[in-house]
Amino acid sequence: MTIKRDYYEILGVGRDAAETELKSAYRKQAIKYHPDKNPGDKVAEEKFKEAAEAYQVLQDPQKRQIYDQYGHQGLEGAGFSGFRGFEDIFSNFGGIFEDLFGFSGANRSQSRTQRGSDLRYDMRISFMDAAFGTETEIDLEKTAACPQCEGSACKPGTYPENCRHCQGTGQVSRSQGFFTVRTTCPSCRGQGQIIANPCAECNGAGKVLIHKKVSVKIPGGVDTGSRLRLTGEGEAGSHNGPSGDLYVFIHVETHEFFQRNNVDVICVVPISFIQATLGDEVTVPTLKGEKVLKIPKGTQPGEQFRFPGEGIPSLRNGRRGDQVIQVDIKTPTHLSKKQEDLLLEFKRLESGKFSTKLKNILKGVSAGR
Repeated sequence: MTIKRDYYEILGVGRDAAETELKSAYRKQAIKYHPDKNPGDKVAEEKFKEAAEAYQVLQDPQKRQIYDQYGHQGLEGAGFSGFRGFEDIFSNFGGIFEDLFGFSGANRSQSRTQRGSDLRYDMRISFMDAAFGTETEIDLEKTAACPQCEGSACKPGTYPENCRHCQGTGQVSRSQGFFTVRTTCPSCRGQGQIIANPCAECNGAGKVLIHKKVSVKIPGGVDTGSRLRLTGEGEAGSHNGPSGDLYVFIHVETHEFFQRNNVDVICVVPISFIQATLGDEVTVPTLKGEKVLKIPKGTQPGEQFRFPGEGIPSLRNGRRGDQVIQVDIKTPTHLSKKQEDLLLEFKRLESGKFSTKLKNILKGVSAGR
């Protein structure tokens, strides 16, 4: 398994670096390792991708906060998995190059490629599936490269032709006094090419609408709001551009017995006041089955007990939280005559103790304590 380097170390900045410092540091890295300056240098390619990924995370306040708190695993749990290659960097991040350097990150033939749109899918899962993880299939309707023309938009056996109006540049020029004004070519709409013989299957679009079953692996520990990223499962790109991504947003259903507090599981177990007074053993449901809970003598209302390691796994490190059991002491409402007599006798025996305690409390209140 490849161990990712620290993003701050990659850019050579401190953890408190401001946006301007990040931008300056990334600019140096991108210029140094740009593929046009290092043709065929695999090490430079990796460093270029590495720097782009580091800058994309650290310049985004939300991603940076997740990274600072949870590291690379936290970003993966939030659906971020970095870039797949140069096309992915330039299509997602290309505006940064113009912003930083004043030139595009790709040549004209690359700029014609367009990354496909991302898709969103909202998925409801049960409380138990969120706790343990699951794998399921979803049915997507999306665009894909036309199988007839393989995304070229041309009739099989034919190819795009250079636009004669702009000579394949995608722009036309006209003079206005001392100035030359360049505008997008109206014939090819800036593409530099014309589809003279469009594909009959996709009508020259290069894409068709399909239904596809996609397998989604949900890790244990997800919660409502968790987002999973399935790379390349979005809409098809244009001109051999990469496909977009599919983002699956998780919605966890409530459970009739368990509630969740971060990685802990909370439940309320009813017991009688006799069990609370004398102590007892009760069977308590857990996520993995049943366990016996020992109720000590003199248990008070709302008192909590724990089963360590019986909670939800953390997305960050996989460690499970605890199951927290809160006892709810029930007062009996239907008593037999014998039960009432026994409780009255108990009351008589205890009344002196409680009366003395109450008097001491009242004296303390009167004295301002």
